[in-house]
Amino acid sequence: MTLRPPVEPMLAQAVESVPGPGVLGELAFEQKFDGYRALLFTPTTAGKLVLQTRRGRQIQDRFPDLVAAVGQLPDGLVLDGELLTWDTATGRLSFEGLQRRTAARGPTARELAAALPAYFIAFDVLQQDDTELLHHPYRQRRLRLEALFTARRLTAPWTLCPMTTDLLKAEQWLESWTQIPGLEGLVVKAMNQPYRPGHRGWYKLRRRDTTEAIIGAITGTLIRPQLLLLGRRDSHGILHPTGRTAPLRPEAARLVAENLTAADPTHPWSGMRFASTWGSRDTLDVTLVHPERVAEISADTAIDRGGVHRHPVRFKRLRLDITAEEVPLFATSSANGS
Repeated sequence: MTLRPPVEPMLAQAVESVPGPGVLGELAFEQKFDGYRALLFTPTTAGKLVLQTRRGRQIQDRFPDLVAAVGQLPDGLVLDGELLTWDTATGRLSFEGLQRRTAARGPTARELAAALPAYFIAFDVLQQDDTELLHHPYRQRRLRLEALFTARRLTAPWTLCPMTTDLLKAEQWLESWTQIPGLEGLVVKAMNQPYRPGHRGWYKLRRRDTTEAIIGAITGTLIRPQLLLLGRRDSHGILHPTGRTAPLRPEAARLVAENLTAADPTHPWSGMRFASTWGSRDTLDVTLVHPERVAEISADTAIDRGGVHRHPVRFKRLRLDITAEEVPLFATSSANGS
């Protein structure tokens, strides 16, 4: 049988540490890029390249540069990977640019392809020469993928995802490579795993950094807060939203509640709306609080160019020992831009 779109990709579950080899056997560690998951289908005998999102939508018309480069790839091939874009103006990977590209069509898509060229980071091969490979172990699929890149001498926009079986090297990647915009952690896979569409059989480990932010609003009530909406002041003293926490645990919620006071009408966020999730049009029902309390948080490296965390951060503790003026300043230059 040959694979036809849509195909559900295999998924990863978030973990705090690398799973032990005793559970999964020999492990492979891949660099985790901060882009859009995509499956790529090359034509068999006729037709065009198909680029499928994780949700099954076809978006190849948004990426004419990838369509134009399909001649480097053999027919009857299905690859799993990550879509990224490079901002030629800033010389860095750009998540915002990727969003612009996935929304553009026609002449606009062609114009953006010049300023924001796309790359496909391949980390798995699901079909080759019209032969489906889902039941083959990851070890064999990876060897096939590496051989494909070597034999075809593939170059940009096709890129082979770095992989290692050396735990020390993987830890080095997690510590140092994640300082590069566009790289956010590791994906851990078992070498003997088949590819199971829709199954969360892989593990993703994001780098997380500890920092501080000002509590500017909450969801829930002052007696029982649920989420914290966080911010930082810029050099002019203006408080900018920077993200929100995951739901608070009961003991943390009680501690926070004891130290919050309702905001007065001069709160800088009066009248502001807050998205329920990053990029969503749904809004949260929030209560503004006096922006004087500081939260210590743990956050991953996915920050947009506006300085906002794309994923919920984790509340660690209240920092009653420092004032809001001691929190690092808000600066869009600190964002990954990826």
